[in-house]
Amino acid sequence: MPWNYPFWQVFRFAAPALMAGNVGLLKHASNVPQCAIAIESIIHSAGFAQGAFQTLLITASQVETVLRENKGKAETLTGSERAGRNLATIAGDELKKTVMEFGGSDPFIILESANITEAVDVAVTARMLNNGQSCIAAKRFILLDKIADQFENLLVEKFQALKIGDPLDKNIDVSPLATSTILNDIVQQVDKSIALGAKALIGGHQITGNGNFYPPTILKDIPINSPAMSEEFFGPVALLFRVSNLEEAIKLANSTIFGLGASVWTHNEFEAKIAIRDIEAGAVFVNGMVKSDPRLPFGGIKRSGYGRELSMEGMHEFVNQKTVWQK
Repeated sequence: MPWNYPFWQVFRFAAPALMAGNVGLLKHASNVPQCAIAIESIIHSAGFAQGAFQTLLITASQVETVLRENKGKAETLTGSERAGRNLATIAGDELKKTVMEFGGSDPFIILESANITEAVDVAVTARMLNNGQSCIAAKRFILLDKIADQFENLLVEKFQALKIGDPLDKNIDVSPLATSTILNDIVQQVDKSIALGAKALIGGHQITGNGNFYPPTILKDIPINSPAMSEEFFGPVALLFRVSNLEEAIKLANSTIFGLGASVWTHNEFEAKIAIRDIEAGAVFVNGMVKSDPRLPFGGIKRSGYGRELSMEGMHEFVNQKTVWQK
């Protein structure tokens, strides 16, 4: 499980699995071991038997040995595509079930009939949640031409008002990125996109000084061959695109390798139905922010993964369904 939501990501898989009668082993991200230990303690204090859920403080190189143990029946991973490929290769060799959730580049489509003020407010939250370090964060804002200027101006105004600083200060909106690697990645992606012709409406340059700070950034006029067109931006960078109609919006939304979530803003029922039907994603939210809710199945398609967590569908991923016929 990944570091960016070190408690929620684990409970998202653990709660349905344990409710179904399974036991679980956790190999958490190496930078959150105390969270991993705390989760095991919480589950046992909730009344589950010792051993029903165990944290393994092991290195990545030791994972394969655990995966090939016959007592393990299935695996789930939330993380990078490379890690998922490695796990899936081993699980395939062992003929074990897997559920995978990788990255995303979620579209946030705003159509003419949308409540623009509400959409902008949600857009800021959807992009800046966890400093943009979220797979299901809105990353590509696809704007219908007729409302694009209004949305763009309001978004710039909201981004300018965001306060950068100490994450322990409750008045701060944007704090450092988790690692220097994540910072370097976002710097290179933005710099290359700008060099190829993208325009920064705000931000676009690394903040000097201590800490892995990157400022709230908005890019527009994005070239087809730039990272901003095809890659996941795991930081506080919003990517703006303009289209003429819903058909173009959906085509652009589907133009990436990702298919995790999508948000569509419209008060036209016909447009909503078309978007729900044609957008290639594991979840489509209409007039709301894509989020993980215990009541709803969660997961992606394409390079965003496969299988589902949460709700009844998540529980069914890790049970053996049995057909019974009796005369």
